This record gives sequence, C-alpha cells and structure tokens, in this order.
Amino acid sequence: MYIKGVGMTKFDYSQKPWWKFAYEAALEALEDAKMRSSQLDAIVLSTISNAGGGEHQTHKISLISDLFKTHVPIIETPSVCSGGGVAFWTANRLGFKNILVLSGEKAVDNRTEITTDLIMSAAERTVEQTEGMIFPAQNALIWQNYMKKYGATMDDLSLIAYKNHQNAALNPKAYYYKRTMTLEDIKKSPEVASPLRLMDCSMSINGGAAVVLTQEKTEVEVAGSGFATDYLLTFGREETDHFKATELAAKIAYEQAGISPKDINVAELHDAFTPIELFSYEDLGFAPRGHGAELIRSGKINLGGEFPINSSGGLKAKGHPISVTGLAQIYEITKQLRGQCGERQAKNASIGLCQNIGGAGGSITVNILRKVK
Repeated sequence: MYIKGVGMTKFDYSQKPWWKFAYEAALEALEDAKMRSSQLDAIVLSTISNAGGGEHQTHKISLISDLFKTHVPIIETPSVCSGGGVAFWTANRLGFKNILVLSGEKAVDNRTEITTDLIMSAAERTVEQTEGMIFPAQNALIWQNYMKKYGATMDDLSLIAYKNHQNAALNPKAYYYKRTMTLEDIKKSPEVASPLRLMDCSMSINGGAAVVLTQEKTEVEVAGSGFATDYLLTFGREETDHFKATELAAKIAYEQAGISPKDINVAELHDAFTPIELFSYEDLGFAPRGHGAELIRSGKINLGGEFPINSSGGLKAKGHPISVTGLAQIYEITKQLRGQCGERQAKNASIGLCQNIGGAGGSITVNILRKVK
C-alpha cells in the first residue's frame, strides 16, 4: 500500500466535538490526495471519545457514514493510545483500493478526575490501580528498574524532553509551537511520580489526524507494518524495563521492509513518558541493551543530527490526543519523506519509522514508510 494523502488538525484544547476533529483532518487528507470521499472504498476509524460533554455515541461508524455521505464498509478499531497505529495496520490488510484512516479525540473535556478515570480504563483495574498504579506511577517504577539495571540518569530524560520541545517549537500543529522551554525549566519542573517530573510526562490534548491509503503507486510506500500485544497486568510480564511488544512488532516490520534498524533515518517514537523514548531506542534496535542513554547524549537524534527522532515534538511537546497519536506520527513521517517539514526537515529522509504504544506497552504497532525513488 501507498500513502496518497495526510491531514492533521492543530493539537489544542479547543472544545469541538471529537468527530469534528476527525472530519477536519480527513478533509485535509482528501485534499492532499486530490480525492473526493465518493472515491473511497472503505474507512477505518479509531477513537475513545464516547462519553462526556453530551457526545456519547456508540454507533460511531454510522455517524462517519453520515458525515461523508458514503455507504462503504467502516471499521472501528479502538486500542486506546495505539488506536491510530492499529487502525493503520488494519487498513493495510483490508485489500481495498482506496482507504481513509481517521481519528479524532476530545480527550480533555471534563474534570480532571473524570478524564483520568477514562484514560486509566486502558490499564489493569483490579490489582494494579487499587495500589495507586496510574500511568505516571507505572512508568516511574519501570524507569527506576531501568536506572538501577543500566545506570541511566534523570539528566538523560531531561535531554529527551528538551530535544522534543525544541522540535515542537518549529511545528505549527504542535501545542508548544513557538513556545520555548529551557533545559533548566525541564529539570526544575515538579515531581509527578518520583523520580519522574512534570516535563517527563506528555499532555492529554484534543485533535485529529487522517491518512488516505491506496494501491496506486505514490511517493511514499508502506514498506512494513508490525503489530504485537502484551499482558494487561504490567508487572506480570517477563521483564519490567522494556516493552517486549515493541521488539516483536519491530521484527515483523523490519522483515517486511527488508531492512535493519541502521537503515532508518527519521523516526517518531511514542514518548508518552520520556523513559519510554529512551528504552525504545533499544527495543527498536537503534542502540544495544542498556546503551540508549548514549544515543541521546551523542546528539545524533537531534534535528540536524544523523537520525532525528520525534521531529514533530513527539507526544511530549506536540501533545497526545490518545487514539490520534499513531496517525499523527504517520502524518509527520510522510511529510518528512516528501521534504515538506520546513525548519524541522530531516536531512536525506528516505526511510522513516513510527512506533505507537497502547497503555503501558500492552499493544504496540511499528510502521515503516519508504520514499519511492
């Protein structure tokens, strides 16, 4: 499959309905593809927006049919934070000529405790949450295990956050566009779940993203697409300092693309928390086990470096609208491969990777895009 069009709204706290974010992104993707909705053969949707603000709607696929005035098959693939990636993986396997993949979220539309409860429905509720294991706490414990085992430091995480905020300042669709953040600001931000600070955590945000996939040859090919899952009970897994599902999904994607990690020259990783980006360098094969910190210290993954990671600003500084994130990653890498990213353009971008994570490593997609010569 090939990518014919991409679209994305600005990530912000505007209070439009979730479907309007999805619709606006889809219109941009269709315009980018120079297509009409009547030319679509199928649609794949992912969103968790189903309560709050008077928007409760369980028959979302019929709503999408109404919006686009179409009667084609529409599939909904909810998978929380990895929803966009799972929708993209699904669409690549349907066998239709032209497919619209879209997502929209009004993730922030209620009191904090209600939004938090909705987000935490993506984690184990009986054992872990009764012990206070919300996502910041889970990721803090994973990071503590990693630090003890490999010797990485909080300064390494600060470099990741700083890099991503610098990149977001150049991205007009990122929440932190033109908003500067110093390394000192990051290091002095308050602790959320020790030792993680506020600036180690991504922000929930509202937004939409969409992709038009086609069997027709375009300038960007889907070279590989992997998907793997892991147990909901985080601390019942084989190891607690890496995500096995990333390794499994990446292996599939690399094999399909016929490449190795060293061939990737631009990537979007799921930095919901800065430690995830660091150990994902290792899970994806960009660095040996225990040596991910050396990659961020080297500067190789900064803009202007050999291998930029999260040129969009990542979830950390672009924002994380739950299901939308995976498609927003596809949007960024497609733009990079086309050479359309302006000030944040990676040099010689020809093969890009997107890693999208659901929950604390419970469902993960790795998608590889390649510029067609």
